[in-house]
Amino acid sequence: MTPELLFSLCNSVAPLGWILLLVAPRWKGTRYAVLYGIIPLLFAFVYLGIIISMGGISFGDFGSLQGIKSLFANDYALVVGWVHYLAFDLFVGSWILTNGQKHNIAHLLLIPCLFFTFMLGPVGLLLYYTVRAIKTKKVLHENF
Repeated sequence: MTPELLFSLCNSVAPLGWILLLVAPRWKGTRYAVLYGIIPLLFAFVYLGIIISMGGISFGDFGSLQGIKSLFANDYALVVGWVHYLAFDLFVGSWILTNGQKHNIAHLLLIPCLFFTFMLGPVGLLLYYTVRAIKTKKVLHENF
């Protein structure tokens, strides 16, 4: 498969997971597809498959911006990096949803957190921690 096709396929699946988190947070299908990890695991398999097909990855130079840039010079490596973002952001979104439900935070308050996690990863996580701290009156929690 070409890098463009892999990118398009993964980019088509990711929004489905996010839509499920946003509009059907307690639906059985959402639990299986996103919360139990089917979509993030699918991304993990794509990630691993690309790495294997590339003959492994060069860990290169993580100590400089130029070193990181050179790691992503190959289009397949660039797709691997993007799939990494898709998998982990969706995993964090799943955690936000389940943790928010555990702390009885209204879903309407979770929606902006999920949106920003989808669009800006760490910003959504920071927003969630802020919302949770305000709602529970605790900044840090045991067991997250």
